Amino acid sequence: MRQTINPQMQLGEVDISAITFDAKSRDDIPRLLKALQHIWTNLELRNQVFQVLDTMTSTDKNNGRPGMEFWKILVFGTLRLVTNCDYDRLKELANEHGTLRKMLGHGPYCTHSYHTQTLQDNISCFTPEILDQVNQIIVAAGHQLVKKKDEPLHGRADSFVVKTDVHFPTDIGLLSDACRKSIEFASALSDQYRLPGWRQREYLKDQHRKRYNKARNLKHSSATCELKQRLRQHEVEMAHLEYIKYSTSIIRKAELTLSLLTKQQPDEPRLENLKYHIAHSHHQIDLIYRRVIEYEQIPHNEKVFSIFEPHTEWISKGKAGTPVELGLRVCVLQDQFGFTLHHQVMQKQTDDQVTVPMAEGAKKRFSALSQVSYDKGFWSPGNLEKLEVLLERAVLPKKGRLSAIDKKRESHPEFIRAKRKHSAVESDINALEANGLDKCPDKGIEGFKRYVALAVVAGNLKRLGKILLTRDRQ
Repeated sequence: MRQTINPQMQLGEVDISAITFDAKSRDDIPRLLKALQHIWTNLELRNQVFQVLDTMTSTDKNNGRPGMEFWKILVFGTLRLVTNCDYDRLKELANEHGTLRKMLGHGPYCTHSYHTQTLQDNISCFTPEILDQVNQIIVAAGHQLVKKKDEPLHGRADSFVVKTDVHFPTDIGLLSDACRKSIEFASALSDQYRLPGWRQREYLKDQHRKRYNKARNLKHSSATCELKQRLRQHEVEMAHLEYIKYSTSIIRKAELTLSLLTKQQPDEPRLENLKYHIAHSHHQIDLIYRRVIEYEQIPHNEKVFSIFEPHTEWISKGKAGTPVELGLRVCVLQDQFGFTLHHQVMQKQTDDQVTVPMAEGAKKRFSALSQVSYDKGFWSPGNLEKLEVLLERAVLPKKGRLSAIDKKRESHPEFIRAKRKHSAVESDINALEANGLDKCPDKGIEGFKRYVALAVVAGNLKRLGKILLTRDRQ
């Protein structure tokens, strides 16, 4: 049984509309809470947001234990991203921050406390689709404050990398992870169903780790003597072969346990995890042998960059000091007022593949959008043709040499003005990264998409709150 918010006020509880904030504060939390208060006090906005939040769960709201109210979930989810904190700090804020507890509907005599797992489970109820609908309502509320009635929207789009929570991938390191998890899953299942073979699991992990460290620490010789180079190369190959051999023995034990449990307990859900890590172990053993022993250059499409976050991509954007980033690209489209109109997580996509979908998505959500600016990475002749049909003006610089038609198009005063203002998108992206989009700690591709969508909502709320506090200060 869930409610959007508890209609019965507690003893001593302050109404949300009566909460006051320091207009001179430059902290993130008052800006977020001020925006949430604006939504609460505006009855039309509140009803729109609550109507969307009511679709968060398909269970019967009149039966079962009372769950956390949807309003509280929205507050906690956006607060986590605005402050870029983990769940432990979020729990501390939820239990000790006075103004925040007023926004949650707790009076001074309320002793209710929140737990880390409760916060994590409830925030995970969000979906990217629900957050996208909430975001449209928030942006529309911001436009009512800063946008003139018939003023068109001018967007600017760019992509950046949101890193996943992974270590630097090497084939021997990924094999170490896969074997370790195979031992843990196989031994836990064996203990539960009383199967032999895993009494020395800690010893197996220690011995496997020693062989991994030996293979990792051996470096190729930089000596000029050819004999020394050959001897060191032989040591490297022998260390890797020993590592492969010991890993293979562990995987065979895990496969034996898997075959026994498949016959006895075919419905055990953890068997899929064991199969997954065994398959990864075989794949990494094959890559190590081909690279070290057969001197083969492994194709990029065969490489895996994380066994825990398999959606992770190896991205090289040519940034100074950051040659490689591990994560996923995210494209954002923001208007001249600093609100993010639309975003897209780019899985195995390049910038030129999302040029038109980004403009179409933003135009569908906000019909006043008349212009979008991009950089040269988004260019293709087909993209320009489609954008010119979709928008009043497509600010899409061409790669390479310009023709006479392209020179005329790019020398237009409006094109030049929009191109000069396009660099402001870097500041907007930096603000999103400060609000948690530098690295995603959530697991899985669904968690990644939810985290990005929640960061966009939190960033727009923070922008709305800043406008409101500035008006109060003036």
